[in-house]
Amino acid sequence: MPSSRRFLSAVAVSSAIFAAEAHAETPTTIVFGLNWLAQGEHCGFYQAEAKGLYDAAGLDVTLEPGGPDRNIPLLVAAGTVDLGMGSSFTTLNMLNEGIAAKTVASFFQKDPQTLVAHPRQGVEKLEDLKGRPIMIAKFSQLEFWQFLKAQYGFSDDQVRAYTYSAAPFLADPTAVQQGYITEDALLLGAELPEPPVSILLADYGYQNYATTVFGAKAFLEANADAVKAFLAATAEGYRQCIAGDYADAMKAVMAENPDHSAELFHFKLKQMIDRGLVLSGDAEAGGIGAMSDARWKEFFDLMVASGVYPTTLDYKAAYTLDYLPKSPG
Repeated sequence: MPSSRRFLSAVAVSSAIFAAEAHAETPTTIVFGLNWLAQGEHCGFYQAEAKGLYDAAGLDVTLEPGGPDRNIPLLVAAGTVDLGMGSSFTTLNMLNEGIAAKTVASFFQKDPQTLVAHPRQGVEKLEDLKGRPIMIAKFSQLEFWQFLKAQYGFSDDQVRAYTYSAAPFLADPTAVQQGYITEDALLLGAELPEPPVSILLADYGYQNYATTVFGAKAFLEANADAVKAFLAATAEGYRQCIAGDYADAMKAVMAENPDHSAELFHFKLKQMIDRGLVLSGDAEAGGIGAMSDARWKEFFDLMVASGVYPTTLDYKAAYTLDYLPKSPG
């Protein structure tokens, strides 16, 4: 995004925050459920909290870390948390189950999902993995694996169990597994003589929005101004993080999750910046957090072709652009 547009976007976001502050007599409470333990990818949320951006917007925000035992869509549907972090799949899946929920923003234009291989194994691009055994998690078989099958001819006989442990991968030089561009080279690379080959699926047309914000339809409609203020403050938080001003967020994340090192945080932010995870795609024109009707349709059509969703599903009910900060034209 050109620097002038980034500046204008920051002005628009700041205006939205202070407009909300002017109208807020009593702070609106929002409990936000993160998709995993506090980590660098959550920088914008923790930056907005640490820098007082939520307070300035008239909000009392609680960031609740996720984990393997926390089902964020279920908690949002039950009203236990007000808003949650997900992906394009999240509200499409909820809609398919008859649950009225909408995605209102996407702070990652590129999903960090990767496939990782050892170096010097003849793997340089995604197509090189066709036919090779790949360790894939159960939930991934219903998501990005369907994209790989439909678009690149991958087949289910390639699937091997993914145990959430790096040991099987590290022990076998021919192994391939799922990973994340924000971690692969640092965490796996530390155990290998050379950096692994990390293939970012988003660079091959995987259009899943990530680090999204979603909520139950009833909550969104009843708290429209607060949701808009939350998105504006979070967008400003991510703008600061991508600009390199993230010391406060890093401190907050490491306090919440002591296992998260400063080295890993810096690495994650560098990947987010260098790979355009936040500032690319719809964000180039619409500002940080932006989404578009065209991309939702493209993603849904591909998932229908992959057999994930029925053609009759009203995918437009799974998202709305009405809560996003307005970026100057």
